[in-house]
Amino acid sequence: MQRSARTIVVDGDACPVKTEIAETARAFSIPVLMVSSYDHKLQPSDGVKVIQVDRSSQSVDLYIVNHVAKGDIVVTQDFGLACIAMAKGALVLSPRGEQYDEGNIDFLMERRHEAAKKRRSGGRTRGPKPMTNEDRERFQQKLTKVLQSEQEKDCT
Repeated sequence: MQRSARTIVVDGDACPVKTEIAETARAFSIPVLMVSSYDHKLQPSDGVKVIQVDRSSQSVDLYIVNHVAKGDIVVTQDFGLACIAMAKGALVLSPRGEQYDEGNIDFLMERRHEAAKKRRSGGRTRGPKPMTNEDRERFQQKLTKVLQSEQEKDCT
């Protein structure tokens, strides 16, 4: 797949901020690659390419891992995917505007591991809180700030 140097790559199956990503990316003329399974109908739009993969549990993650490049911006809720994308030189954001980095990813992975152990032993864990308009605004502000920063780096 031929693409520009920087792309916003989105784990699109459960991403609640697709519209915000597309709007912000258009403002900066940055292409977006939304990856989802065939179970989710996404529509391409101006500047947004949609890739659909089979519905197995890791297909979207594997596609992203195989296509993400240094300098890309990845949007995902998946801490495992975030780790791999960071190792490949991508900047990674959650749909709530949190940037995953070396300072927080180990804690997040440990928390995920502990929750999985609890569920395997019959316990229950909470899911994420519902998205609010404030969460969407925070995400869009963070993405805008990241894109402005990257644009400034490119100019120097």
